[in-house]
Amino acid sequence: MGGRSENKAGYFDKLKGLLEQYRSIFIVGVDNVSSQQMHEIRLALRGDGVVLMGKNTMVRRAIKGFISESPEYERLLPYVKGNVGFVFTNGDLKDIREKILANKVAAPARAGAVAPGDVFVPAGNTGMEPGKTSFFQALGVPTKIARGTIEITADLKLVEAGSKVGASEATLLNMLNISPFTYGMTIGQVYDAGNTFPPSVLDIEESQLLKTFTSAIATIASISLAANFPTLPSVMHSIVNGYKKVLAVAVETEYSWPEIEELKDRIANPDAYAGAAVAAVTEAPAAAAEAEAEKEEEAEESGDEGFGGLFD
Repeated sequence: MGGRSENKAGYFDKLKGLLEQYRSIFIVGVDNVSSQQMHEIRLALRGDGVVLMGKNTMVRRAIKGFISESPEYERLLPYVKGNVGFVFTNGDLKDIREKILANKVAAPARAGAVAPGDVFVPAGNTGMEPGKTSFFQALGVPTKIARGTIEITADLKLVEAGSKVGASEATLLNMLNISPFTYGMTIGQVYDAGNTFPPSVLDIEESQLLKTFTSAIATIASISLAANFPTLPSVMHSIVNGYKKVLAVAVETEYSWPEIEELKDRIANPDAYAGAAVAAVTEAPAAAAEAEAEKEEEAEESGDEGFGGLFD
């Protein structure tokens, strides 16, 4: 009994130390992960992260004991269920995720196992003798006899994702030497700086965040302007709109100031300014052509100088 108590106390201290040392935690699933895989994952994370396993009841009890001092740890409790463990890190979350998920091992189909993805039998020659045709027919696999062997004539989805693999399906896949499943650590949830979120959040790019943020600011500004309630995003629009109204009043009345005189004159005499605009448009290409001609002349002169004195 004393040994068990000491082990629990030691585990509690280790867990508390890791929670205090690392700001981020990956809550990982370890179903069908072998001890060799665990060892390789620990090696891959060495220096960047620490893997900690433990019985769920003991982990929950330890975390509940820490909640009084650090209430944010309570967010971990809903995810401590099933065959899970913790990966503690202070590194870049995307990089650590890649290291966690990189170690995958192909595995044959086992009867009763839940398929993590759709399993297909590809078309092609199996090399099996015609006597096993009935076995394929029983599973609905389209076949024909070609050169004395069984040939599958079309790709077939044999097992649906999320469904259990039947004994016949497992036997067929093994006969065809198909290992359709890969097993490794999976990531169920990420804890970072007191918040939990699904790992898919890590795939959000900064450009997407910026686009969403900009859209939110535009929406706030629109609502603020419509409700005539000033907010930080709408202040600049209110100032511009207010100045436009002042300009409109000045144009329609005798009220004036130096900066508005040219605008009023443009409205009163549009022809005078239209001629100036046309002249500016025509002068610009001419000036550009003249500058280009000068550059060509300079290039020719410099080219002549480069060969000067060759036969002097």
